[in-house]
Amino acid sequence: MNYVKNKKNQFHMGEDQVTPILLEILHSSGKDTDFLEKDDNILSSLVDGKRDRPYYMLSACINISLIMLVVILLSPILLIVLPHGLVIDEDRLLAAKAMANREAYDVSTLVKGTRDNTPLCLKPKSSGTVVYKSNLAVVDASNSSEGYVIIRYTGESPKVKLRITGPDEVVYTYDLKTGGGEDEVFPLQAGDGDYLICIYENLVGTQYVTAFTQEINVTLNDEFLPFLYPNQYVDFNEGNQAIAYSEYLSYTANGDLDVVSSVYNALISSMTYDYEEAETVQSGYIPDIDEVLTTGKGICLDYAVLMTAMLRSQRIPTRMEVGYAGTAYHAWISTYIKDIGWVNGMIQFDGKKWSLMDPTFASTTETEKLKSFIGDGENYKTKYIY
Repeated sequence: MNYVKNKKNQFHMGEDQVTPILLEILHSSGKDTDFLEKDDNILSSLVDGKRDRPYYMLSACINISLIMLVVILLSPILLIVLPHGLVIDEDRLLAAKAMANREAYDVSTLVKGTRDNTPLCLKPKSSGTVVYKSNLAVVDASNSSEGYVIIRYTGESPKVKLRITGPDEVVYTYDLKTGGGEDEVFPLQAGDGDYLICIYENLVGTQYVTAFTQEINVTLNDEFLPFLYPNQYVDFNEGNQAIAYSEYLSYTANGDLDVVSSVYNALISSMTYDYEEAETVQSGYIPDIDEVLTTGKGICLDYAVLMTAMLRSQRIPTRMEVGYAGTAYHAWISTYIKDIGWVNGMIQFDGKKWSLMDPTFASTTETEKLKSFIGDGENYKTKYIY
């Protein structure tokens, strides 16, 4: 018996296969088959449908019953044969394997583009020239003009929150590392102005008490710096495999837009959405870009953080944006291209502009449906930028 798998992961048997299978099953189970074998017309009607209306109705009922019987009897076999979970096409699997394999980053057969693709991973520094501290926290604002602050919690509370409110009055909430503390980098993404930094220790349940507050005034050296440096959410350095992959993908580029297109297309054609992670992810989850790259799967935050890090390492200002896509809480990106401006879209290029840049939706949704949803971007509402 031959099963044919179609694009919808369904299995089919030809009508000429149904009858002999049915007879075999009925014989093996000791059932009477005279009602079928003695009437060749009924049997033939199951194959070619050449019956008048009364017999056609009868044959249709018999056909349905037979198929149901076959499915029931064969259900243990089908449970083994049918695919489990998300079915990934072969091209996507091959692309994911190539992405995860450093040896696949071979440029010997490629033509070098005119753009320099050498990675540049900016490194935040705790210079110690402008420091605010207490017995619970240390805030190093020495390089706030570069678009970031470095904060360390030094107290003993096992659960600590950080809130940074910028001149745009948007409140950003982060989890701070505890257990001795660790320097962590946080962006000053709202531009020039006053920022209020507050640290809260967990008291009980969802109740917190203020442990530290400090206001700082910020004047950026360049408005794009917060979107070039790594930070707590978008963490990367020159040793990451994801950065090496970005260098490889940028080898043939002649400009920044070529880099964005190459990275974007590579990720949406190889990454697979991780439904299991989506159902189990915990609050405060922060992606590891190399884990996302080598596993070839992730949720929307994984997609967005990975692409953001890869583009920043190629000196392309990139915002990782979090908000709502329709009613779903979601993450996507936007990039800044010289002489074009902020590109907050990237599904189709008409020679002048792109539509919305959403690597998660682009890799999991049919293009026409995606374009219909994105439209002019009204379905996307940005809440936070990292």
